[in-house]
Amino acid sequence: MIVRLSAEPGRVFPEEELHPPDQGGHEQKSSAVKATFASVLLQIMVIDLVFSLDSIITAVGIVDDVRVMIAAVIVSVLLMMLFAGPIGRFVSNHPTIKMLALSFLVVVGVVLVAEGFDHHVPKGYVCFAMAFSVAVEMLNIRMRKKSAKPVELRPPHIPGD
Repeated sequence: MIVRLSAEPGRVFPEEELHPPDQGGHEQKSSAVKATFASVLLQIMVIDLVFSLDSIITAVGIVDDVRVMIAAVIVSVLLMMLFAGPIGRFVSNHPTIKMLALSFLVVVGVVLVAEGFDHHVPKGYVCFAMAFSVAVEMLNIRMRKKSAKPVELRPPHIPGD
């Protein structure tokens, strides 16, 4: 994390974020790219494997049997591939969930940095706060769904009728 923050700004933030095209940044025209099913599937599998590396590192600290670690990684990749679509659609339909997930990443990052400085943060507090936030957001989504009824208009009122 510290290595990432100490890198040059262009590597921490993509150039599009530092200099958007409407603010005098570099403008480039892109050509259409055609993605095949196999290439998309391969990219998803590679990303799943990269993101499961943290699970592998955690499993090394928890389990001594390599077969259990391999089975856990295979099961986690299959579950990620199975639930990626429904979870993606849910997040697209509820943008506040995306903000909640990003805030969870910030909380986890802060806890990891604190642990790196030998300051123990009780995991129960962090997990309870996250669970409470998810429960409140689920209630908000439910309330928004109930109040999202279409507006019923009254018949037009014409004076003198």
